[in-house]
Amino acid sequence: MISKKEYTSFIKGEAKRLGFLSCGISKAGFLEDEAPLMESWLKSRHHGEMSYMENHFDKRLDPRKLVEGARSVISLSLNYYTNQLQLDPEAPKISRYAFGEDYHSVIKAKIKSLIQSVQENIGEVNGRAFVDSAPVLDKAWAKKSGLGWIGKNSNLISKKSGSFFFLAELITDLDLEYDVAPSEDHCGTCTRCIDACPTEAIIAPYVVDGSKCISYLTIELKNEIPTEFKGRMDNWMFGCDICQDVCPWNKFSILHTEPAFQPSHDLLGINSQEWNEITQDTFSKVFKNSAVKRTKFSGLKRNIDFLRS
Repeated sequence: MISKKEYTSFIKGEAKRLGFLSCGISKAGFLEDEAPLMESWLKSRHHGEMSYMENHFDKRLDPRKLVEGARSVISLSLNYYTNQLQLDPEAPKISRYAFGEDYHSVIKAKIKSLIQSVQENIGEVNGRAFVDSAPVLDKAWAKKSGLGWIGKNSNLISKKSGSFFFLAELITDLDLEYDVAPSEDHCGTCTRCIDACPTEAIIAPYVVDGSKCISYLTIELKNEIPTEFKGRMDNWMFGCDICQDVCPWNKFSILHTEPAFQPSHDLLGINSQEWNEITQDTFSKVFKNSAVKRTKFSGLKRNIDFLRS
């Protein structure tokens, strides 16, 4: 009989083969510590207009309500760090994570391959993949699985590789060995992310008011950007990397090796004037398989116009 240890070793080996940066496993159960924090965050309206965050509160805290018979949460990270930048320093800025193809499709394809490999080598296993699109507290599970700690900017941070990575989960009914030693907090007395945020979205260590975050304002917010943020967006038109760029732990970031995340010259080469004059056709061409499609042409144009006003 194959042991839990061998199953676990196989899964972690396959995750590495598929290009994941790290893989940690924890026992599926109720997130007792996160429940009051989540409730307080929602009651304070820090989720802004993201009303979907109020839905499925019980499922966010217990994966067994998402996947019948769930026993294990396999947390995965995928590196997207690049040192390439947009060529025009005056051009409106896009977060690094959106330089390449949409991470949702890239990660889902990798997890699909992981599931197939598990089915072929372990047997019939019930599992469901989650990539930032369902009621799963991915950072909480990644922390619980030992992939890092949640920093003062609310991002998951790893001592080995910083924070420029995506998170995803495979929740399964397979009984596995669990990583029982979550990472210690290594933020210390550092407040660089808090001090650097131009919209003062990090209202306290480890607490982000999402309604003030530039990523929220440029992506999630569907109405007009409030005038109180004029001159405070640091020229970001899609997402924001400020709190990660200033984090000392990101000096350990390593360049990703994922071909799908390679930025196109079409994107990096657009200058400030061309962004101001962008058309629907250009948008559709440049962002054909990009996460930027989420904001749609009208949303990106709104963001650019707001930066210029």
